[in-house]
Amino acid sequence: MVKLNPNRFFDPEPGTRNIAAELYESVKKLPIISPHGHVDPKLFSENKPFSNPTELFIIPDHYVFRMLYSQGIALKSLGVPTIDGSAVEKDPRKIWQIFADNFYLFAGTPSGVWLSHELYEVFNVSCELNSENGQKIYDELQEKLNSPEYLPRNLFDSFNIEVISTTDAAEDTLDAHKSIRNSEWNGNVIPSFRPDSVTDLSRSDWKINIQKLESVSGLSITNYSSFLNVLRQRRAFFIENGAVATDHGVLSPYTHLLSDTEAESIFNRAFLGKQNQNDADAFTAHMLMKMAEMSIDDGLVMQIHPGVLRNHNKVIFNKFGSDKGGDIPIQTEYTKNMQEFLNRYGNNPELKVILFTLDENTYSRELAPLAGHYPALKLGPAWWFNDSIEGMTRFREYITETAGFYNTVGFNDDTRAFPSIPARHDVARRVDANFLAGKVARHIIDKKEAEKIIKVLTYDLVKEAYNLV
Repeated sequence: MVKLNPNRFFDPEPGTRNIAAELYESVKKLPIISPHGHVDPKLFSENKPFSNPTELFIIPDHYVFRMLYSQGIALKSLGVPTIDGSAVEKDPRKIWQIFADNFYLFAGTPSGVWLSHELYEVFNVSCELNSENGQKIYDELQEKLNSPEYLPRNLFDSFNIEVISTTDAAEDTLDAHKSIRNSEWNGNVIPSFRPDSVTDLSRSDWKINIQKLESVSGLSITNYSSFLNVLRQRRAFFIENGAVATDHGVLSPYTHLLSDTEAESIFNRAFLGKQNQNDADAFTAHMLMKMAEMSIDDGLVMQIHPGVLRNHNKVIFNKFGSDKGGDIPIQTEYTKNMQEFLNRYGNNPELKVILFTLDENTYSRELAPLAGHYPALKLGPAWWFNDSIEGMTRFREYITETAGFYNTVGFNDDTRAFPSIPARHDVARRVDANFLAGKVARHIIDKKEAEKIIKVLTYDLVKEAYNLV
C-alpha cells in the first residue's frame, strides 16, 4: 500500500514543521465546505456507479488532459467528446494506459499532488501508477467503483462534505437539485446562479440562451426591463432551491452603470443581432452593477472571477467546445476598473462581494488594499492556476499584512473532478498550517492565536462569507 508522507508540504526546519503538523492535526477532520465548483449535480441525483476509472479521473478533468495535450497527445485519443460527435477513442483501458504512461508529467504540479491523494488516500491503490502497472491499477479501481462504498453519495459522506455548491446557468431548470432535495438522502448540494450566458452579449449563443430563459421562466423577454424582471425571478427560484451565491466569470472587472436608456438601446441592438464588442463590454460592466443591486435586495453573495481569456485555442474550442484547458490568464487591473462599483456599493454592509484573480501581481498592489478597506469586499482564495502549494503560500504572503486573515473567505476547490475535492482541501489546510507555523516560529503570532486562525481559515470564514451559518 502506497503511503504519502504525513508531513508533506511542511517546512523542512524541524521546529516549524512540528508546529505545522500540530496545527494541521487540529483541523484535518473538520467538515469540507465547497462553496464554488463545477461538479455535475446529476452525480448525486442519479447516484449511479462511476462507469470506469477513465470516466472518473481523465475525461472530465481539464487539469489532467491539458497537460497531456501540451505534450502532443491528441484529445481525441483521450476520449474527450467532440462537438460534432466525430470519432474519439472509446476504449477506457487504452485511454488509461496513455495516462499511466505519462503520469510522470505531473511531477511537481498541483494536479500530481491531487491525483496522488486520490489514488493512494481515497482509493487506497496498492502501488504507484506507471506504465508497467497501469492496467493492474485500472482493475483495482474498477473493482472499487463497482462497490456500494464508492457510489457518489457514499463518497460525499465519506469525504465529510457538509455542503457543496454547483455552478448553474440562469436558464437551468435545476431538476437535478430538486430531485436531490426530494430524495431521502440528506446530502446538502446547492446551486449557484451564473448569468454569464445571458449577460455576455458577445456570446454566439446569447439569443438562444435568452429563448431558454424565457422558456424556463414562463415569461417573455421583449426589452431590457423585462430581461431584468426575469433575472430577478430566476434568482428567487435559485434561492428557493438553496442557492446562496451568484458567480460572474468576466474578462475584465470593469464596472460602469449605464442609464436605462443606454442599456435599453444596447439590449435592443443585441436582440437584432447588431451588437458589437463595445456594446458587449459596456453591458457586462453595467450588469455587474445591476447584479450588485439585486444582491443587496435578495442577499445572494456575489462572486466575481475576472481575468481569463477563455477558449484561447480556437482549434480546440471549435472541435471540442469550452472548458478544455484553453482558458489563459491575462493581466488584470482592479483599482480603477472597480472604483465606480465600490464607491456605489462597497460601503454597504448588506452586500458581500468575493473577488478572485489569476493575476498574482495584483495581490499586494491592489486587492489587499481594497479588501482591507471596503466592508463589502472579501478576497477569494488562490484560484485555478494558483490553487497550488506555492500559489496558496504566495497568496497568504502577499495579502495578509494589508488585508489580514479575516478579509479572506477560506478555500474553495473550483473543481469538476469530484474525487479531487478532499485532496484539494487537504492541500489548503496543510499550506495554511505551514504558513501559520512560520508566523509562530518567528514570534509574529503565538501558538494559541495560530490554533484559532487555522480553524477560522478552514471552516469559519467560508461559512460566514457564504451565509451558511
